[in-house]
Amino acid sequence: MPELRIDPFPSAAELNALWSAVWGTSESRDFTPILSRSLAHIGAYRDDRLVGFVNVAWDGGIHAFILDTSVHPDMQRQGIATRMVRQATSLARERGAEWLHVDFEPHLTGFYRACGFRSTKAGLIKLA
Repeated sequence: MPELRIDPFPSAAELNALWSAVWGTSESRDFTPILSRSLAHIGAYRDDRLVGFVNVAWDGGIHAFILDTSVHPDMQRQGIATRMVRQATSLARERGAEWLHVDFEPHLTGFYRACGFRSTKAGLIKLA
């Protein structure tokens, strides 16, 4: 089972490789500004290789947001995402958040419900 690390700062190359495998994107990004403002982030490592990641953004107050839950396709369906989201939930609570939000596509409803989330109505505008 991969080791979960709290608030790791993976290199851009590590995160971009994971993003490419999970999301099919080839765009290279620098995640340092994002992670430095996060409430928490969790990395899953197997043999020091980043195989999973989740970010917990926040509003600086009582609202936190699960973003970019990602597990390498070769490692999916092993409970890694569930462990990361549960760890993120605990960290958000410990660090003062009162609400934890997540947006997801309909096919992930069962997963997030199993992690303790309940459905709510929300709005969304695509800006780009």
